[in-house]
Amino acid sequence: MPAVGPLPLACNTLAEMGATIVRIDRPAGPDRKNPGGMHQGNRPTLVLDLKQAGASEVVIDLVRGADVLLEGYRPGVMERLGLGPDVCMAANPRLIYGRMTGWGQEGPLAKAPGHDLNYLALTGLLSAMGTRDEPVFPLNLMGDFAGGTMLCLTGVLAALLETRRSGQGQVLDIAMIDGINLIGSMVHEMQAMGAWKPERRSNMLDGAAPFYRLYQCKDGKWLALGSTEIKFRKTIGDALGFEEFGTLASSDPANWKWMSARLASIFVTDTRDNWMERLREVETCLTPVLDLAEAPGHPHFLAREAFRRKLGGAVPNPAPRFSRTPAAPIESPELGETLAKFGMAPDAIANLRG
Repeated sequence: MPAVGPLPLACNTLAEMGATIVRIDRPAGPDRKNPGGMHQGNRPTLVLDLKQAGASEVVIDLVRGADVLLEGYRPGVMERLGLGPDVCMAANPRLIYGRMTGWGQEGPLAKAPGHDLNYLALTGLLSAMGTRDEPVFPLNLMGDFAGGTMLCLTGVLAALLETRRSGQGQVLDIAMIDGINLIGSMVHEMQAMGAWKPERRSNMLDGAAPFYRLYQCKDGKWLALGSTEIKFRKTIGDALGFEEFGTLASSDPANWKWMSARLASIFVTDTRDNWMERLREVETCLTPVLDLAEAPGHPHFLAREAFRRKLGGAVPNPAPRFSRTPAAPIESPELGETLAKFGMAPDAIANLRG
């Protein structure tokens, strides 16, 4: 059903893994174009005005042959369209009915508008990200895609396994805010244990520690150092002539500020790529901070064929990687053939295609 962000990526991923999917979208209006872009090219679109007589019956016809229905409306919209869980699951008791929202199906904010930034802000995790002076929003990755898409995929696949055992479907309340809380559970647990300071840049993993932060180089580019283990701090400390960095003194927060300044003064003396070459044989957790144009051309991604050419640039290939049934990109499946896979009669398909 119509949605942007997390649901298209979830459906794109499922299609790459072999699922047959139909996207149901409303007709384009004067202020809206039917989207045909990100995460939508591997399944056909059936255009339906669900407010028109007979449209809901078409959806129910598809539901009878479906394993999963995913929708991204605010709570109550599908019920008003005559396509709520009770109706759909009466037609198909094995149906997994996934409901993707930001705030969830219940609670004071359930019907409120919102976006990734709003969901992340309410969890407390946004307050922990950024500089000492202000929180910094990490693109729309944590709410939409980590909290939304990944929670959706986990829930749908787990529910399908359960349905194989029970023969019964169920409704999934997939709330991005729940997903953010889940992926941030380690920070919440550390906070509860008194092991996380509320001030930004005061903790080992938020940029305060000299061994887990970014360093700017002579050319303005950056390096990412993630040497949480002493043995890796020792190897890079020895290589840089900063032997004390490889001792337990680097674990003491009292030394973090001056050690960070010392490393910053070292890394700024040469370019990012020169540092990577100079430290190529040193076993430590040091990587270049690549931009979006550079990343697909990195030797590691090239060796793994992690990207493919599309939309005039590079986009990621399917993941994870299966040994026996590999996922694969799919482009523009034919609508009629796809509808037939759901058991829709040929005359009904002909009517929909005009």
